[in-house]
Amino acid sequence: MSTEDRPRSLAEALRVKDDASLAALLRSRPDLITPVPTDLTQLATRAGTRASVLRALERLDRFALQTAEALAVADPASYEDLLRLMAGDAGDPAVAAALPHALGTLREQALVWGGDDCLRLVRTAREVLAPSPQHPSPTGLGPAVQEATAGMSPGRIQEIVTAAGLPSTHDAVSAATALTALFTDRKRMAALLDEASEESHEVLARLVWGPPYGQVTADPAPRLRWLLDRGLLLPTAPGTVVLPREVALHLREGRAHRATEAVPPPVEPAATHRPQIVDATAAGQAYTALATVEELLKDWDEGGPAVLRAGGLSVRDLKRTAVALDLPEPVAAFWVELAYAAGLLASDGEADERYAATPAYDEWLEQPPAERWARLAETWLTATRTPGLVGGRDAKDRALSALGPGLDRSAAPEVRHRVLSLLAGLPKGAAPSADSVLARLRWERPLRGAQQSDDDLRSRLARWTLSEAELLGVTGRGALSAQGRALLGAPAPAPAPSAVSPALSGPGDKLPAHHHHRPHAPLEPLSPPEQAVASASAARLLAPLLPEPLDHVLLQADLTAVAPGPLERPLAEMLGVLADVESKGGATVYRFTPASVRRALDAGRAAADLHAFLTAHSRTPVPQPLAYLIDDVARRHGHLRVGAASAYVRCDDDTLLNEILADKRAGALRLRRLAPTVLAAQADPATLLEGLRAMGYAPAAESAEGDVLITRALAHRTPPRTAPEPVPDGPPAPDATLLSAAIRAIRAGDLAATTPRKPSGNPAAGGDLPRTSSAETLATMQAAVLTGETLWIGYVNAEGSASQRVIAPIKVEGGFVTAFDHTADEVRTYPLHRVTGVAELADD
Repeated sequence: MSTEDRPRSLAEALRVKDDASLAALLRSRPDLITPVPTDLTQLATRAGTRASVLRALERLDRFALQTAEALAVADPASYEDLLRLMAGDAGDPAVAAALPHALGTLREQALVWGGDDCLRLVRTAREVLAPSPQHPSPTGLGPAVQEATAGMSPGRIQEIVTAAGLPSTHDAVSAATALTALFTDRKRMAALLDEASEESHEVLARLVWGPPYGQVTADPAPRLRWLLDRGLLLPTAPGTVVLPREVALHLREGRAHRATEAVPPPVEPAATHRPQIVDATAAGQAYTALATVEELLKDWDEGGPAVLRAGGLSVRDLKRTAVALDLPEPVAAFWVELAYAAGLLASDGEADERYAATPAYDEWLEQPPAERWARLAETWLTATRTPGLVGGRDAKDRALSALGPGLDRSAAPEVRHRVLSLLAGLPKGAAPSADSVLARLRWERPLRGAQQSDDDLRSRLARWTLSEAELLGVTGRGALSAQGRALLGAPAPAPAPSAVSPALSGPGDKLPAHHHHRPHAPLEPLSPPEQAVASASAARLLAPLLPEPLDHVLLQADLTAVAPGPLERPLAEMLGVLADVESKGGATVYRFTPASVRRALDAGRAAADLHAFLTAHSRTPVPQPLAYLIDDVARRHGHLRVGAASAYVRCDDDTLLNEILADKRAGALRLRRLAPTVLAAQADPATLLEGLRAMGYAPAAESAEGDVLITRALAHRTPPRTAPEPVPDGPPAPDATLLSAAIRAIRAGDLAATTPRKPSGNPAAGGDLPRTSSAETLATMQAAVLTGETLWIGYVNAEGSASQRVIAPIKVEGGFVTAFDHTADEVRTYPLHRVTGVAELADD
């Protein structure tokens, strides 16, 4: 590319891109399109803001980030220079193969601009990644010789040049250039280092991989003095020295990084199972998931736990829920949070606020089991609420409670989707090791400026994803199930070659997307309509694997009934009233007790109804003890009547009433006889009912008219509630329609704003002040900082006096431009809002 054709700013580089490239930029950095820029200059300015650049850097994979870090210490650089920094003097075929893709990613996201002969990072990225005493480079490299010697006295530089065996020069600039040439010449540099002592080599070894700064005393030791005399260490401040970048690169054999990770670590299978076993196991877990959610919300039918004043469940209520579900507390928290995220439970909003099922729960119960599971799985995949945080502390050291605030993590959906995508890249039935999944995720999204560990949020989210997917039935035995693959919209993988053990081959051997030249091509998250189709497909695959509900139980002589599988809903509901669940598992055991039979009678069932029900739904004859139990409880049921006085008891059998009055256990009820068949109590009717039942009687409640009250289980429901919305991680990705309209608007605005303005003659000769927009002024100033060009500006001072000035910008920051003013022959700082416009000088 010729000098004339070379872009001088990011705006000019964007101007020559086609619409497809601009669309790729806006898709990868959606914050740039909110709101739509007026022209390409404004787009370039926005792309260079610190917040946007940091967000883009945080989304780079490790190799692309290493590429940007290497370019930051050599900016500007040719492609060949960058390749040498990444691959070292010896070269690395993997780096050479991966670098074009990494550089293409940086260019696509407008973090790098310029041709292969002059690659440049955007200014903000260079400031973030370039080395400085306050913020050492991630590469561990220090400043170049020219930078480190900028404030050194000319005499001292000449002493260093002489000690290094170089001829003295006429000025400091040429002396620094001579030192740079020496340190970058491999043969001459090797000869110089051969003269160093072993102790001096040890000093260099401690600094070579960073940080490059060290402390020295006023009278340094001989090993340090030798290095200081020859410029192999240069002073940066009193008592501080730095290893120049050129020296470090020689010692590193040209590599900017200690380890260049061009190829992502493979996701290694830890075990391989038959796909049929995986799908069956996952289906069993899916059925258990449905049963658990139903049991949870059935337990809260009459109003669940109270809502804390700060929101959420108390620790005590979570423990009670875990005991009721027979699950560990973290698992119980997961199911509670999942039901909440799916809109199946919420707070009722009453004065005594409690959690309860929503009307949507009743609609959910009417759906087929596979569709109910698909709704739970889709909710889990896209929710930002993170149950794994329950029990932890927030940034202000406040406890994080289930259903409470502070549990949303915007990264959760992306991590869940990516983890499942990695599983989808393995052969069917292959379960990965958790460590290899974590290593891959760290490569794809390295944490800048911090040492990664298993405690960082993404690693914890990944571990939670693996365990939650197993609980939900998305995976089975650690491998992605067929319904889990359909939920992602992922294609079926190619079968593993029979000659290669799956445990010895990574996903790169199976999927072209993981080839070295394109290290990773993750499955993109689906749009809501696409996700609905994928969820329906997952439900169709799961439906045949779920057990068919049964219409019968097996009655046994020990007053129990065994359900050998899931029961049809009417049968399960009636049996849940008539008996108590004694144990769960592959088969559910129900136990009949006097209290459970009385519960069914209270619900309006007659003894004949219960006998008919059991006869119709039992594959075994109704045992005689069970028949006797039903008849005995029914015979006594309603013999006593309790009504409201405060409360009263009436019975046609005065002997029974005498027995109650004589019982010491009735003392707390404070009963007294009103008539031969009526007792009055000072307790309320509900307390009186419970007290008499505790004494072994079977009283029935009656209305004011004297009719028996039938107590049916009326489920408490909240008013209609909407499910909580996920908290987005930044602006949503624009769709094709928005991208097309935005690009047309940017092109139209740019057409009206890009006519270059140059003065017709020498600006000193007079003429009108240049006039440019604020965005164009800022962009031109920033470009001049990078290229060292001189500009003509119009300036209005605080008194309103206008003038023309010729300046060479040095720094643009905080609304001010610092520049060498050729008119005043000194460095000055000007407020940008007082600059009327900017133009380049005429070529002559």
